[in-house]
Amino acid sequence: MTRDLKTDSFLHGGDYNPEQWLDRPDILDQDFNYFKEASINNVTLGVFSWSKLEPEEGKFDFSWLDDIFDKAEAQNTKVILATPSGAKPRWLADKYPEVLRVNENGDRNLFGERHNHCYTSPVYREKVAIINRKLAERYGKRKNLLLWHISNEFGGECYCDLCQAAFRDWVKDKYQTLDNLNHAYWANFWSHTYTSWDQVHSPAPNGDQNVLELNLDWRRFITDRTIDFYEAEIKPLRELTPDIPITTNFMGGNPPESHVHYDLDYQKFAQHVDIVSWDSYPNWANDYESTERLAMETALMNDVMRSLKHQDYLIMESTASQVNWHPFNRPKKPGMLRMGALQEISHGSDSVNYFQLHQSRGASEMFHGAVITHQLSDQTRQFREVAQLGQNLKQLKAAKQLPHRQAKVAIVYDYDNMWALDDSRNYANSTKKYWRTIQAQYRYFWENDIPVELLSTADDLTPYTLVIDPMHFMMSETFAAKLQAYVEQGGTLVGTYITGIVDKDNLAYLGGWPAALHKTYGIEFEETDTLYPKQHNTLKAFNKRYETRDYDELITVDTANVVGTYQEDYYAGQPGVTDNKLGKGRAYYLAARASDDFLTDFYTKLNEKLELKLALPIEKNTSAVSIQIREDKVARYYFVINFSHETHEIDLQKPLQNVLTGETANSIVQLGAYDVAVFTESVK
Repeated sequence: MTRDLKTDSFLHGGDYNPEQWLDRPDILDQDFNYFKEASINNVTLGVFSWSKLEPEEGKFDFSWLDDIFDKAEAQNTKVILATPSGAKPRWLADKYPEVLRVNENGDRNLFGERHNHCYTSPVYREKVAIINRKLAERYGKRKNLLLWHISNEFGGECYCDLCQAAFRDWVKDKYQTLDNLNHAYWANFWSHTYTSWDQVHSPAPNGDQNVLELNLDWRRFITDRTIDFYEAEIKPLRELTPDIPITTNFMGGNPPESHVHYDLDYQKFAQHVDIVSWDSYPNWANDYESTERLAMETALMNDVMRSLKHQDYLIMESTASQVNWHPFNRPKKPGMLRMGALQEISHGSDSVNYFQLHQSRGASEMFHGAVITHQLSDQTRQFREVAQLGQNLKQLKAAKQLPHRQAKVAIVYDYDNMWALDDSRNYANSTKKYWRTIQAQYRYFWENDIPVELLSTADDLTPYTLVIDPMHFMMSETFAAKLQAYVEQGGTLVGTYITGIVDKDNLAYLGGWPAALHKTYGIEFEETDTLYPKQHNTLKAFNKRYETRDYDELITVDTANVVGTYQEDYYAGQPGVTDNKLGKGRAYYLAARASDDFLTDFYTKLNEKLELKLALPIEKNTSAVSIQIREDKVARYYFVINFSHETHEIDLQKPLQNVLTGETANSIVQLGAYDVAVFTESVK
């Protein structure tokens, strides 16, 4: 069943916690006046509100929430209603201590913080089901209820006896017999053989952390346990409000790494939500990377979220200015709010929502940025910029119906592979950098305005002209065969160093690569030279020389052609880049971690050969300017964003209407620092 948002406008709003201001009705009234002024059209209610909704066990108070629903409805404001399970009330922890998580040392946590609850606890599940049913019964028929928001930023793990029993059941269900378990865990090593299912236990600081497949299974279990809890949460909502879509807010990685969220497999979790939403907090104007670099990293994260269900998504949280948890909490410079927000819209987001709409007066997030700050004024810079963006989103309303342009390029990333590679006792922990490698492969396409999607191993590869599969350390034979079929049918594949080393059970392949991988690339892997940080080699390709770092892989050629060769050390003259023709397609293998200029030249040649980039009516002279497209068969919107601190020119090849100014532009257009122009045209 498809459950779509019942709105034809971009959402502009965010988290609102009126329960903090119930003793100030004047502030509540003023908030809603300011919401109208800033074109806020939705509020997220109920996040962390459990103690106000159920102050004592079995005693509920919804009167304050009724009033806020009424205020929102009076000015045609939609409500995203959250379930409150992310922060339990104190009475629940005091009466039922089993709901508190146990850490990996076996110590039960004290009450405090948030997300400090056991996903397995029957008591916690029961109490969550009760409050969720009450919310669905009371608000499920409200005409301004738009979306269910389940808990908040799921994460963390519990090591209590209940979770250990659930983990044993999970492992037993997966392996069926102890012989299968012992084989997958290679348990004869160090005499770790299991003789009873009761011996299965989560990895512990002084326990079985050297059983690599156990570590990996625990990570898989945590994802499955979290999803199982989520499914239990939404059961009464599905029953009572079957037409209201459901989401939960995913997260990106924290700076400075800016990687995909590590702890939960979002590719699996996304199959259980109706709409993907995520919380985006790039630290613009930091001192360790350029704004253009951060823009690329943020673009990639947005493309990840769009790719999880191959559909538009929501920004559930962002900030109007600063956060309070970065290492340095710098406010956004003037213009950066609109720059970052419209970047997300350009990549397929259908919303710009903030945490928070009204700044908390106290506690840990009192200095987190907000639309309405402690000044209680609509004259702050943050408020004025939010109001301007609200007007821009109204101007862009027609673009809401248009999806992001379909990608011809895809990059494979896999959570099992990421976890297994990080835990592998090989290579160099400081330089594996799986996500950084994905960013390096993505960079050329972002700089050249070529759309990209991020695929799981379960996704269909055939819609894509080019598939890039970097550092696929843990690769199943099934996926190796899938790559072979993709190439044979006419696809172009690029693989890299540290690929096909272990199977789906984290056991090393014997006798070389899987046959399908060998046939696809036309080479055979021999060994990996792990370089120290100051060591380098040279790769000669395309009549140029490029520096390699971190990893140089030694391979032997079977059916492939040599494109590039190493120039130094004992493997000088041996192949470092190969090209193999197979069926109707080709497979390239990059055996070394080569410099960015190599990747630029390599992908430039592939772009020319495969015609990945469509002709645009806008020319730019810098990669600091990004052009993203939302389109259908009738209309097209070009989002042109300057991510630099300087003014840049773009050259329009024909007259185009600037949606944000209402003017028709032609020829040269100046884009100031952090400036955005959105042009539209009809598609013939």
